Amino acid sequence: MDLTPRTSTDVAEPPAPSKRKRPWPAMIVLALVLVGGGVAVSKFLTSAVDYYCNVDEIGSKSGCEVGRELRIQGTVDKGSISKNNGVTDFTITFNNKSIPVVYQGGQVDLFQECIPVVIHGRVVDGTNGQPQFDGTEIEVKHSNEYEAEHQDRVDPATGKSESAACSQLPA
Repeated sequence: MDLTPRTSTDVAEPPAPSKRKRPWPAMIVLALVLVGGGVAVSKFLTSAVDYYCNVDEIGSKSGCEVGRELRIQGTVDKGSISKNNGVTDFTITFNNKSIPVVYQGGQVDLFQECIPVVIHGRVVDGTNGQPQFDGTEIEVKHSNEYEAEHQDRVDPATGKSESAACSQLPA
């Protein structure tokens, strides 16, 4: 066995590493997908953060100010519904505070007087400097017939009849 050191002429030089090409098109596509995903997630999160307010909290609770996207809760006042050219105007009340609503969303089949509703939309300055709610979507509590047919689905702690809600309103 020969243990003498070798000289550089005895060993063949390894070839220089080849310059590796980067997959630029794939990296660009990946960057676009990441940016698009980030935009979609941020849009989803900002649209999902609507404050939920009762009518009596409009203008007095933080997050329930004029100009914000909100969901408000109240009971539709008896005799306040007016429909004209696809626009439904009505008033809702909660804890003896009322706000006029202008709803320009789709058809409102189950919508009627004296029922609790949750309305999605925006609080705006209305006539005489009073706030008004521009609604885009209405969620309606089920009618008495639904409650009678599906007693197992109604929460007894909060289930009131619609007629009871109207009888509690001032005339």
